[in-house]
This record gives sequence, C-alpha cells and structure tokens, in this order.
Amino acid sequence: MTTSNHTVRIGIVGAGGIAHAHAGACAELPDVELAAVCDVSPDALNAYADRFQVPNRYNSLADMLAAETLDAAIIATWGRFHAENGIELAESGKVRAILCEKPFTLNAAEAQRLVAAARENDVLLAEAFKFRHHPMHLKARQLVDDGAIGEVMSIRSTFTGTNGQGPESRRPQDNWRFNKARGGGAIYDLACYNLHHARFMFGAEPMRVFASQQPGMEVDDAAYVTLVFPNGGVAQITTSFNSWHGQYAEIAGTRGMLRMDAAWNNEGHPVSLEWRGIDSAETFAFEPRNQFADQLRHLCDCLSTGQPHRIPPENSVAQMRVIDAAFESMRTGNAVDLKR
Repeated sequence: MTTSNHTVRIGIVGAGGIAHAHAGACAELPDVELAAVCDVSPDALNAYADRFQVPNRYNSLADMLAAETLDAAIIATWGRFHAENGIELAESGKVRAILCEKPFTLNAAEAQRLVAAARENDVLLAEAFKFRHHPMHLKARQLVDDGAIGEVMSIRSTFTGTNGQGPESRRPQDNWRFNKARGGGAIYDLACYNLHHARFMFGAEPMRVFASQQPGMEVDDAAYVTLVFPNGGVAQITTSFNSWHGQYAEIAGTRGMLRMDAAWNNEGHPVSLEWRGIDSAETFAFEPRNQFADQLRHLCDCLSTGQPHRIPPENSVAQMRVIDAAFESMRTGNAVDLKR
C-alpha cells in the first residue's frame, strides 16, 4: 500500500459474516482504522464491535453518516440493500470511496443508478471481487496477455459446496443464501465469481447467455451457465449449494491451457497455477494470502494515488446485465442475446 501519514478511516455497513473478513483486512493493514460499524440488529452490532474493538457503533446507516466522516465505506449487507446503501453513501458527502460486496446490485438498472450516484458525487466505487487482487489471478491474466496459451477459446469453472445434507437444510429462514427476498441463490452468491472471471479472462463481454437451474425452496439451489463470446469462445460454469465442493478454473487457448484449483476462497492456503503449452509446462506457486487485505490495499492505493481501480464501476453494470440475462434464460428456457 502506498505509504502516507494519513490513516484511512473505514466504516462497515452490516455486521454479518462477510463483515468479519473485512475487519480482518482492516487489522492487517497498518494505515487503516476500522472506525465505525452500523447494523439494524443490536445483538449483531454489539457482538461485532466488541470483537473487533470498533470505537463507534450505530443502529442505522443514517446515524453513522450523521456522526462520521470516513475515507471509505464497505457495504456488507444482504444483496437486496446494496443499491440503496450505496446511493445513500454516495450522496452523503461523507465518504470518498465505496467497496460494495458482490453481487453489486440485484439487476443492471439498480447498478446504473448506483454508478450514476457515485459519479455525480465524485466517489470511487468498486465491486468486492477479492480474487481479482490475488497474485495467482493477476499472473493468469499476464500469461494470457503475453500469448502463453494463444487465443482464449474455452473456460470451464466451478463454485460448488454442500453441507452434506439434503434440501431441507437449505431453509430460507435460516440463511440469506437461500432467501429470495434477501438476494440469495446460486447465481447471486456463487456464479457471480465465475461470470466475472470469464469476462476478465476473455477480455470481452459475452454475446449470448444460456442458463438452467435446479430450484430450491425459494431460490436457485444450482445454476449452470454458458456464455458465448465474440470470438466464438465459450465459458461453461457450474455453481451449486447441492453438490460437493469444487472451485477450479481451466482456461484453454489455441496454444495452451491454464488451470487453478481453489480459485475463489483460499484464505490462509497456498495455491498454484498450472500452465501447459505445446512443448513445455510450468507450475507457479503462491504463498497463503488474505485476499480481503489485498483488495482493501488496492482500494487504499487508488484513493492515495488516483490510479484507476482494477474493477471499474462500468464493469459491474455489465456484470449485472449478464446476470439479468442468466435469470431471463432460466425463466424462459431460451438463450438470451445481449445487445452490443
């Protein structure tokens, strides 16, 4: 992180599970202070603030903004509130940057409104795809750019995980991931990673989206998505709450292939990137990292230097267009062509 005499003051919106990971990132960076947290649940708020020694706690975002001036806010609420919270933050005049957990919003229309609010108020806005800041993924993109595998033609990736129990364990009242009103489902919670990754590695937006699902009680328990890109390349994505754990990605080109396991959630674990070319192969090893800290470090660097963020807000609007198309395809049973 770029050094300065300024301590970056962070406020977190929402004190649920993912907010704990963001608190760990704040603790890892020496020039960052987790200054405030807000949550509508007094129990969750107090438990979180006590655990992470947050000096200022509030029962609403409005109260936090009335009392605090922050460098950055991290939105860690349920997906249905991301646009609402982000717009309130952007229009408050109290923050310079917003890091919004995935999914960015619930649809492209919400994403456009959020991006417009940030732009009109000169607020840096970024979507929280932690893997985009991991050296393994940065190396994979470099190898693609260097032509190590030729033209990218095929991507296969998974993000699956089950607790080993049946569908009765995935009740909407027990976990937001299975709750439609809170923005749950395999597309929003899991496939968003794979979709963003495919767009990142192809370096293009898909022309066509086809998706199918295995429905749960309220949301998609599993989602299978095919993206067709302008060069004819295809991404095949498998995500689910109902099958065994898998987090691999394979990127195949005209002259080689890249493969990574534990592509998305790998905090505290070493990972490797395998490259296989026509006449040779190499494996690149990476030490354990805190991807949340890498993500926050990049945001702080952008604030300090003015450099562009790796994930510009327009990219997040395009991401939501793809997600909208996936839901339309699941609803109609037909492939959806995206406007170019």
